[in-house]
Amino acid sequence: MENKKEMRTWLNDFHLTHPLVIAGPCSAETEEQVLKIAHELKNSDVSIFRAGIWKPRTRPGGFEGVGAIGLKWLQKAKSETGLLMATEVANATHVKLALEHDIDVLWIGARTTVNPFAVQEIADALQNTDKIVLVKNPVNPDLALWIGGVERLYNAGIKKLGVIQRGFSTYEKTKYRNIPEWQITIELQSKFP
Repeated sequence: MENKKEMRTWLNDFHLTHPLVIAGPCSAETEEQVLKIAHELKNSDVSIFRAGIWKPRTRPGGFEGVGAIGLKWLQKAKSETGLLMATEVANATHVKLALEHDIDVLWIGARTTVNPFAVQEIADALQNTDKIVLVKNPVNPDLALWIGGVERLYNAGIKKLGVIQRGFSTYEKTKYRNIPEWQITIELQSKFP
């Protein structure tokens, strides 16, 4: 994939005098929670409200998100606050539902980024949409896998792309749940200056 600077021109559409701020709850748990937090963030530097609707869990039995009903809450929050809405998608069904509910920004989570088949399914479902799509780094520190996810989306006609550095899993005892491994992000940046 050629280094195409137009992948980042969507940031200019925000006309910001500060960095782009995306904030919100890890998980949308209730309509009241979503609306309360969105209204609290409305008059801040936040441009995009984020909330997880589907939560991939390592083991079954944990809270896996509220599902599609949460998309209605995001729609309502958008209507009431004017904030753009973002959520994670992990498959074509999630994409279809998010598009039906006019979610503005979709992100691909770390557990999904590690699976080229899943990323391709998402890319195919998003083909030629004008949505902003953000790709989290894979769980393991694999730059080629991260770039591959971006390339699959770009090749599907997605032009508003970005990456999210969320850190990488480790078995070591560390200060952070996910270690940053900044050298990988720096190398990614050097490939896409």
